[in-house]
Order: sequence, then C-alpha cells, then structure tokens
Amino acid sequence: MFLIPLFSRELILGIPFFSISTAYFVGSNNYFITGIVVLIPIGITLYLTKFFISVSSKLIPYELNPNTYLPFAIPGLEILLAIIFITLVGSLSLSFIGKKILQFVNDLFKRIPILRTIYSAIGQMTESLAPKKGDRKSVVLIEYPRKGSWAVGFATKDNEGEISKKTNKNLVNIFVPTTPNPTSGFLLMFPKEEVLYLDMSFEEASKFIVSAGTSNPQAK
Repeated sequence: MFLIPLFSRELILGIPFFSISTAYFVGSNNYFITGIVVLIPIGITLYLTKFFISVSSKLIPYELNPNTYLPFAIPGLEILLAIIFITLVGSLSLSFIGKKILQFVNDLFKRIPILRTIYSAIGQMTESLAPKKGDRKSVVLIEYPRKGSWAVGFATKDNEGEISKKTNKNLVNIFVPTTPNPTSGFLLMFPKEEVLYLDMSFEEASKFIVSAGTSNPQAK
C-alpha cells in the first residue's frame, strides 16, 4: 500500500524509481572511492611513522639510550639522536682530523678480505650518487626496455674498463631503480650518445620514482 503511491509519484514526476536508486548508489560509490584515496596516504604515513619509531629504539644500545634513564619514553628520540650523530660525522669528515680518521677506517676495512669488497662497492656507489660540485649531472633518461619507452636512471660512472674496450664504445654505467622501491634496480651500460642528461636534482628524480611518476618535476 505504501509502495504504490510512492511509485506513482515517481512516475508523475517523470523520474523512474530505479534511476534514483542507481544515482544514489553511484554517488555513494564515488564517495567511498574518494574516502579510500584520502585515507590511504594518511594510513600509510601513520603506519610508517609507527614502524620507524619502533625500529628506532634499536638504533642506540640500551645502555646509551636516553629513554632508559628518563621517567617516560620520548617516541622518536632515537631518530633525532641518529640524525644529529650522522650530521656531526659528516661535518667532522670535512675537517683535517676527520679526514685522517676516515682514511684510517677506509684502510682498515680494505685490509679485511671479505668486507673490503662490500665496503668498496658501497662506497663507490654512494660517492657516485652524492651531490657533486660543478655542472656534472647524474640524472639521465634512457630508452629502456625498448625503443620509444623511456626510463629515468642515475649515471654512476663512465665505463672505462674491459667492457668498453671489448665493445669498442664509450659506455656509461647507469643504475635504473624500480618503483616504488628505489633500493633495487638494474645496472645497464649505454653508449654515451644515447644518454640524455636531465637538469633535475637527485632528490627530484628519487621523488619522481618513488611516487610512480605522480610527482612531476618542472623543467628548469
């Protein structure tokens, strides 16, 4: 009895009842998708923050951790202390005494048979990706994995070894990171004439890769 007048009223207005239900469902579906888009970055950020805070407690030994002696624990204090420590080490390494200490550590690691290979490789990689003075650029654009398809990579060093001599080409070693995890990737060797050097900084390129291209650096 109640459905007939309602259905008749919808017909009088010229709007079918099922169209109103469909429009309401579509609108609710759009709101739901929008809510997911809004909540996913917030949720991931909060989760990663909680994860890093929980992991940071292991960065400093228990005996040296200030939270051990405080009446209450301060979340993230270990991260702050680690940042301060790394900054101090960086500034100390630029001084005369710091360079001598760093040279001693380098020589010590290079004398250990197994560790010297890992230490030298990681050291060369970090030095190649570190900001350099001058106009030398490290962010490049290459056609990969096929012609007409482009990928952003980092030129680590000119290949001047056996590989370039065997191929009789001026090759450039390029590291192409994966998305969204830039710590893994591929080592490719491209002819220098096929490499396009970009003006974007290392930070801009890293953000572009991690964000899966949603962060688009502006042309300089």
